[in-house]
Amino acid sequence: MTAESVEHRVQWPVPPQDGYTVDDLFTLPDLPPHTELIDGSLVFVSPQRRFHYRVIDLLFDGLSSSLGPEFSVEREMTVVLDHRNAPEPDVSVVRSDAVTGLDQTKFHAEDVLLAVEVVSPDSESRDRTTKPQKYAAAGIANYWRVEEDGITGGPVIHVYELDSLTQSYVHTGMHRERIKVDKPSSIDIDLTVVNKRP
Repeated sequence: MTAESVEHRVQWPVPPQDGYTVDDLFTLPDLPPHTELIDGSLVFVSPQRRFHYRVIDLLFDGLSSSLGPEFSVEREMTVVLDHRNAPEPDVSVVRSDAVTGLDQTKFHAEDVLLAVEVVSPDSESRDRTTKPQKYAAAGIANYWRVEEDGITGGPVIHVYELDSLTQSYVHTGMHRERIKVDKPSSIDIDLTVVNKRP
C-alpha cells in the first residue's frame, strides 16, 4: 500500500487593477470570516486575543440593556461606507428600522449611529486613523475606540463625536471604570466587569 502525497495550494484572489468593490466583497468565494474592504483592498483579520472578545461581549450586552427599541446593537456586521470601503466594526448601534431580518449581511453608513472598534495589535493603525477618518467622512455620528489599559488590563474607551462642519471626529472623553454618555442615547456601562469574569 502506498501513500499518495496531497498537495494543498492556497489560491489568493488577485485584485483587479482598480481594486475590489463592495460587490466583490459579497460575491468572492471562500473569503475568511470578518474580511473587510478598505480602499479597495481586502483586509484579513488575524485571530483575536481574549481581551478583544470579552470587551465586545461586555459592550454588546451593556449597549443592548441601555438602549431602547428604536436601536439595534450589532456585532461584527459589515458597514458599507461607499463602493470601495466596507469595514466591519466590532460593535455598532444602528436604527432598528434598518434591520431587515436574520439573513441580513450588511448595513449602510446612514443607518449607523455608533461604530466601536476594539484595538488589536494588527489593527492599531486602522482603528486609530484609517477607520475613524472613513466613518466620519461617511457621516457616522459617534465613534468609540477601545484600548487595553497597560496597568489594569481593563478597557479604556475613547469617545468621539462628529463635527458636522469639518466632517471629522472630536475627542469628547476617555472612560476607564464606567462609560456614561448620552449619545447616541443614554448609556451607562460598568467596564470593571471585564476583569471580574473568570
